[in-house]
Amino acid sequence: QLQLVESGGGLVQAGGSLTLSCAASTSWFRISAMGWYRQAPWKQRELVATIRGGSTDYADSVKGRFTITRDTAKNTVYLQMNSLKPEDPAVYYCYADGFRSGVQWGQGTQVTVSS
Repeated sequence: QLQLVESGGGLVQAGGSLTLSCAASTSWFRISAMGWYRQAPWKQRELVATIRGGSTDYADSVKGRFTITRDTAKNTVYLQMNSLKPEDPAVYYCYADGFRSGVQWGQGTQVTVSS
């Protein structure tokens, strides 16, 4: 079954950068899309970024700051987060939409931004 392992979360100063990774147990050709949601306490879950084939999409709140990329050889996607703001801290959940396995979720990784 498709499984996702996330890494890269941690503490970073405001204005700094952090990169999240999400490794899939299924080859990229078995996956239609991957991306990240984020969930902060008392806030609505937000779709941050998605990559589908060669196309990407971003939430308005992160456009120009976050970049999602893929490494097909490693079955891994990355979320490069630049110019982090105090409103960015959250648990970031990777997801993958597999052609056969359906939608799967990573375990989540905490991103904390210090002032």
